[in-house]
Amino acid sequence: PPGRRVQSSKLSPTPPRLLTEEEYRLQGEVETRKALAELRSFCQSPEFSAWSTVSRIQSPKRFADFVGGASHVTPSEVSVHEREFGLESLFIDEQLFEEDDDDDDEEE
Repeated sequence: PPGRRVQSSKLSPTPPRLLTEEEYRLQGEVETRKALAELRSFCQSPEFSAWSTVSRIQSPKRFADFVGGASHVTPSEVSVHEREFGLESLFIDEQLFEEDDDDDDEEE
């Protein structure tokens, strides 16, 4: 009956499915690449005021290299990020938690 269809459509919408960690990471990479390409494109456009921008930034050469197609991060920044947030940090965190668990056993 048509009445039921109307009634069921008034029910609250189902919540969106949460992303898996892999989907979240992939979406972050895709969206970051897209945004960097848009930024690069804007910086190469006639509307962009290169001189006023360059006069306000700390590393004009690095910025020019980025606009020319170079990476937005340096190898040393990648290394620091990997140490702080990559697999190494997860391994270190696990070791710390394992040590804490061992300490708890000794106190009992």
